Amino acid sequence: MRAVQIADLSGPESALRVVDLPGPEPSHPLTPGSGVLVEVHAAGVSFPELLQTRGQYQIKPDLPFVPGSEVAGVVTSAPERASVRPGDRVAAFSFLGGWAETAVAPESMVFGLPAQLDFAQGAGLILNYHTAYFSLKLRGRLAEGETVLVHGAAGGVGTAAIQVARGLGARTIGVVSSDEKAEVARAAGADEVIRSDGPWKDEAKALSDGGVDVVLDPVGGDRFTDSIRSLREGGRVLVVGFTGGAIPEVKVNRLLLNNTEVVGAGWGAYVMGKPGTWREIGAALSGLVDAGQVRPIVGAHFPLEQAAKALRLLDDRAALGKVVLDVR
Repeated sequence: MRAVQIADLSGPESALRVVDLPGPEPSHPLTPGSGVLVEVHAAGVSFPELLQTRGQYQIKPDLPFVPGSEVAGVVTSAPERASVRPGDRVAAFSFLGGWAETAVAPESMVFGLPAQLDFAQGAGLILNYHTAYFSLKLRGRLAEGETVLVHGAAGGVGTAAIQVARGLGARTIGVVSSDEKAEVARAAGADEVIRSDGPWKDEAKALSDGGVDVVLDPVGGDRFTDSIRSLREGGRVLVVGFTGGAIPEVKVNRLLLNNTEVVGAGWGAYVMGKPGTWREIGAALSGLVDAGQVRPIVGAHFPLEQAAKALRLLDDRAALGKVVLDVR
């Protein structure tokens, strides 16, 4: 099968190789002896893969390895007890090995792909949308009628967070860095869109009658203090990631002044050994798909051979929506 490997840690420009490899066995390291084989039609491109080309991600497999954690395609083999069968259209989370013509995933991390979604949308359904739901609902305690401010609102996590928040009955304010990205955030369903190069904190407070209830931040960096300042009493900042590069520090007196919270939302570490949580989130998202609230926004498509260009788009902070590799 064709696959992309990370051969060294020299970065996205030179670390990747397109190779021919034997197909994987129907067994996954997390579930030895069993796994679901998926004929991959589309694979998601995410920030962890970019970090992996530089050896900067917390998971550091031995070189060379096939990256890619989320795929969409057709089941070719499944354990007898699995909820999916050969021939089913699915979205799956493989952890590694997704940038290939065939991938293997644990049964609990394979979900039927709703008929309303194509394979490219399916490749953006798990990592971003599970992260968004876990962060907003399970960690952020988002309630109907609250207001959510979303940083990076035109990216994969940002567009997912807008749709999930709206599906949960919240009002959404997206923060973006360009007019083009503003259009993407609006297409995702943002009620309001403001610019990160303007007085976004003051605008957010004005739009939310004094402060937002929740900030979802996958960016980090120097905007973090103003995220705290944008909260109303009892508000929460959800720390999802640091695509901006810098990890901010918090002066905790700011939390004391207005009884606010900074909440870590580490989806991957939390759900790793909790198949029940995977299923809970998957069922909730399926309901939001059926209700028309969740429709992944897919931006750029690249063939498998151009995976480096896909990663450069993320590295340049130029991605709009989900970036996808078309494998078949």
